[in-house]
Amino acid sequence: MINIGESMEQPTVSYKDLQTYLSALYAAAGVPEESAAICADCTVKTNLWGVDSHGVLRTPVYIERLLKKAINPTPDIKFIAKKDGPFSLMDGDAGIGYVVGTKAMEAAIEKAEKFGIGIVLVKNSNHFGAASLFTRMATDKGMLGLATTNVKPNIGMPGGQAPVTGNNPLALAAPIGQPYPFSLDISMSAVSGGKILLAQKKGDKIPTNWAVDKDGNPTDDPFAGFAGILLPTGMHKGLGMSFFIDIITGVMSGGPFLQDLKSMYKHADDPSLTSHLVCAIDPTMFQSREEFEGRMNTWVDMIKATPMADPETKQIIPGEIEYLLENKRKSEGIPVPPELIKDLTALDERLGLSDGLKVSNV
Repeated sequence: MINIGESMEQPTVSYKDLQTYLSALYAAAGVPEESAAICADCTVKTNLWGVDSHGVLRTPVYIERLLKKAINPTPDIKFIAKKDGPFSLMDGDAGIGYVVGTKAMEAAIEKAEKFGIGIVLVKNSNHFGAASLFTRMATDKGMLGLATTNVKPNIGMPGGQAPVTGNNPLALAAPIGQPYPFSLDISMSAVSGGKILLAQKKGDKIPTNWAVDKDGNPTDDPFAGFAGILLPTGMHKGLGMSFFIDIITGVMSGGPFLQDLKSMYKHADDPSLTSHLVCAIDPTMFQSREEFEGRMNTWVDMIKATPMADPETKQIIPGEIEYLLENKRKSEGIPVPPELIKDLTALDERLGLSDGLKVSNV
């Protein structure tokens, strides 16, 4: 048995209503209809999976940056190098990361269908939400996926007086013959900055091993922690991985890296200039589809056969809890913090959006 219980004391919204609302909100901010639908779809999927730190929570800052033209609502997203091979470089034209990341993975999948592998490196983009949005595009096509991006430095080791590198995420996914894919999405900080932002909205304290304040002192204050330095996951392990991600994204794309990147919170008027790397791999380049699927079924069976202290439980595979929570939230609604509802209502008024978010349990 897997416990996916969560408090529903917060107001909730149906995923369909949220999708309709967000599409209208992005359109009101000047985003074309097709791109607005992509933004809404990415947001709703993220909340359905329970990754609330990267879901609708981010909408106000994305909309604000669109209104300030820090994000280009109508970008000319195009290849700028190696268009026809398995590896290409794309210019995101300062577009919203949801749209740029989606276009990049669509191209990577098309390449993988032709070459067995497709890798698209992107420069000149913005925050693209949860990296697993794009790896799961690959698994939807029966492929393995990888996605990563660089961000402005916000993590460091004890002893440092400033952040040295970003909490750059890494997402990995594979089809495993289940109703859900293997899906791992981790940042190189002990937790993502979004979880600290979510704690701010909820009025919660944070564990003292998540961050230090600007003076390097442990803190349970989410505001002091977000303004300070995030600690890396696994200490030197997360730090080293973050360094490498910055190399294969920012350095290799020809885009900015490390301190030359812009924070979407501290530089609200400027494009973030982030770089992404997405990859799709077709497993049939090595074996038949039937053989791969059979081997994956065996792999899952071996994982699930792991002896457990509680015989009523089974080993969990990354992606499994997200699947169960998605079903639960499709039925019961997506929780939205009251403070976030206030922020969204203020945006509705600014943009002249008459149909606001339909919330229950208020």
